[in-house]
Amino acid sequence: MAQGQQGKAQLVPAAHQALDNLKYEIAAEIGLPVKQGSEDYWGELTSRDCGAVGGNMVRRMIAFAEQHLAGAPQATV
Repeated sequence: MAQGQQGKAQLVPAAHQALDNLKYEIAAEIGLPVKQGSEDYWGELTSRDCGAVGGNMVRRMIAFAEQHLAGAPQATV
């Protein structure tokens, strides 16, 4: 077995809902037919579409972290 992540322990449990909201916001911006509260089943979407959502989430989180580290005021990306 790989030595990667052993469990699903969350470092900041309160961030789960915020990340879910971000995921659905980005899916809507891309134009994907996903409804929030659909019990996280995205089986009708392609892997490429799901990856696009994840990639955009990472880009946004990196931009937010860079702004935060630089001391710049928060701005939406």
